[in-house]
Amino acid sequence: MQSRSESRQLQKQQRARRMKRLFAINLILLLIIGALAVVYAVQRQDGSGKPNTAADQGTAANDAASETEQANTDEKESASADHSSGNQAAEESGTDSSAGNQGSNEQAEEGHPSDDPASGGKAEEEPPAKDGEQGQDSSEGGTAAGTASKVRLAFTGDVLLAASVEKLMLSNGYDYPYEKVLNYLKAPDFMAVNLETPVTLRGTPAKNKQYVYKSSPDALPALKEAGIDIVNLANNHTLDQGEEGLFDTIAHLDEAGIPNMGAGRDEIEAFKPVLLEKGGISVAYVGLTRVVPVASWKAGKTHPGLAETYDSTRAVAAIKQAAKQADIVVVMVHWGIEREDWPNNDQKRLAHEYIDAGADLVIGSHPHVLQGFESYKGKWIAYSLGNFIFSGMKPDKTKDTGVLDAACDVKGDCSLKFHPMRASMSQPAPLAGEEGKALLKRLSSISMHAAVDKAGNVQPKE
Repeated sequence: MQSRSESRQLQKQQRARRMKRLFAINLILLLIIGALAVVYAVQRQDGSGKPNTAADQGTAANDAASETEQANTDEKESASADHSSGNQAAEESGTDSSAGNQGSNEQAEEGHPSDDPASGGKAEEEPPAKDGEQGQDSSEGGTAAGTASKVRLAFTGDVLLAASVEKLMLSNGYDYPYEKVLNYLKAPDFMAVNLETPVTLRGTPAKNKQYVYKSSPDALPALKEAGIDIVNLANNHTLDQGEEGLFDTIAHLDEAGIPNMGAGRDEIEAFKPVLLEKGGISVAYVGLTRVVPVASWKAGKTHPGLAETYDSTRAVAAIKQAAKQADIVVVMVHWGIEREDWPNNDQKRLAHEYIDAGADLVIGSHPHVLQGFESYKGKWIAYSLGNFIFSGMKPDKTKDTGVLDAACDVKGDCSLKFHPMRASMSQPAPLAGEEGKALLKRLSSISMHAAVDKAGNVQPKE
């Protein structure tokens, strides 16, 4: 039989062993938590960490802390049991269906002569999801401070929702034109297009004009749902249904939640930029046109109409003002000669004036074909992005199209990538393989001080 002193000695040894085990368990778990914290810090530093990865690491750390607490509880309960038999233990803590088109617009299927009186399948890669849908890569978006390092902008060419395009939508659904390119339209922070039609159920068709368009407001929800965030109205079809059609267009777009620029009730509204912001980076969009069928379409001090740029004075003033309001200035301009691969002298002159005034990106439309890129003073010009969703036209190169991505930082420095596509029956689709490479090669050959590689990256070139 053990003496009382021997029993106390044995109990002390047992408590000592428990304390050693407790210390060892806590030390190991603390080391695990520390290691996870180091991994997370390294990933945040090199830009490879993603928000969901950080969340997983936080969960693992919480689990480890929970295990520590459970181990401490177990030890406490064991010590408490000893204490109840006369032993003392130390406690440790440890987210119209059919509005019909009126007039002669159906003829646009086989051609679209210039209205400018002055100018005579499958993608190889999947673009990232738009922020808020599947997270955002830290290399393109959020930093530790919650401010984006870059904002992702994207652009396409002309979008028509009338004539034969409307017939196809009425037969196949209003989402028909976008079905094969949704990933490219939804991926950017802001997706912008040139809307080549008034949106109205009323209006008086323009006289002495070969192609007169009219689109139902029923088409707008699908346009927005497809990922289109902003539209330019400064073009030669916005007043096809007169001032009444213009006012309806703006009202229907506002109701659909699609910001628009380039037209208004007076010149102040027409030249006013749309201001958008993402992750602490602000972007101003200015809409302009140098294709105005008749002078009465030009916006004036007390006259509704379009923001025109035959004389660049008001355009330059609007760009300078926008540069004071936003980190990045985008100019979307309707200009040039239809079906011509190369920009004319007016396009080149105006583009340079816009950049000198403060524009960071100049995005052109109207020629119905792709024209090249130009690098000018560290900024980018896309002279024409061609047709995107449009009635059938000749020649075949009017079917060549694409989505232009621009990743821009707060200083307005942008990197460009063009995703080649081809439209069939007014439905653009990614152009992969040799056909895609051939289109990129042709686009590179008509660019100035710029080159497009096989992956679609647009690089400056001396």
